[in-house]
Amino acid sequence: MIAQETVATLLAVHGLALIAPLALVEGPIVTVIAAWLAQRGVLDLTAVTLTVILADLVGDALLYAVGRRGGRPALSLLRVREAQIEDLAGGLRARAPAVLIGAKLTHAAGAAVLLAAGAARVPFGLFMACNAAATLPKSLFFVSLGWWFGATHARMGSWIAAGALTLTTLLVLLVLLYRRRSCS
Repeated sequence: MIAQETVATLLAVHGLALIAPLALVEGPIVTVIAAWLAQRGVLDLTAVTLTVILADLVGDALLYAVGRRGGRPALSLLRVREAQIEDLAGGLRARAPAVLIGAKLTHAAGAAVLLAAGAARVPFGLFMACNAAATLPKSLFFVSLGWWFGATHARMGSWIAAGALTLTTLLVLLVLLYRRRSCS
């Protein structure tokens, strides 16, 4: 992970040219710091907001493409049978909106689910619509957080990590509970 002080300095010096690529790597904290810099007059708030939203969606599309290109072969290498892969893919396609939006909002589970959506051949339009539906409020939340509380960005990084870990743990527990109930 990139040190938050380094991110703040780079963004202040190089501005929007760095926001998009850095947001692809570590979106929430980059968004918070960029919005804080906008509040201080260093960057333009509208440009920051549009850039982080676009960067997030481009990153999602890249993960989808990687999953679509290599997801099934990777699962085959892990000795997952084709029938199991198709069962998983069918389940993901059937519940794509809930799964994609939930994964995006937990932050930590997002990348794995986005890759899986590509491997499951979730229709790309549906994939992007679901991700946009989750990205817009999530990005606006982090922009608002940065605008109002950006000076505490160093502490926020640990808060975001703790929140993501908590949400991911809850998601895993819910999935396990659901699977246990459906197998009974």
